[in-house]
Amino acid sequence: MNKKDTKRLESIKAAHKAGRIGSSTRMEDYLEVILELVELKGYATTLDISRYMNVSAPSVTKMLQRLDESGFLEYEKYHGINLTQKGNQLADAIRQKHGILLEFFEILGVSHDTANQDAEGIEHHLNPKTIRQLRKFITFLKSNPKIIQNFNNI
Repeated sequence: MNKKDTKRLESIKAAHKAGRIGSSTRMEDYLEVILELVELKGYATTLDISRYMNVSAPSVTKMLQRLDESGFLEYEKYHGINLTQKGNQLADAIRQKHGILLEFFEILGVSHDTANQDAEGIEHHLNPKTIRQLRKFITFLKSNPKIIQNFNNI
């Protein structure tokens, strides 16, 4: 993996160092990490997940069992970890939310690293309607670059 490819994983890792806790948030973060790893490497291991989630391997195993029971992934101990269609859909939706938030914060002039960290912190808590409105607003702003330019000159 090259440095650019691991940026998203590193932002998830940084958010976990901040100690943000919540059961569904945690589950979503695991799904995100698994999706990123599978796309980057073709597979995800307990050790990789442990490294990017800043948790012990036994904690990863416990969460993988919960995600398996919830129908988000197929997990066999000491074998590969695969997301189900349900798991892929949820992980992809979280990734899309993250991208929209990141773009919005960057339009506001927030640095990429800070925007990434903030997006990681709130992406799990926004209503889909809010995300749709943000997407529309971003599209509006981008189609009216003078507004962004005027805002940046304030």
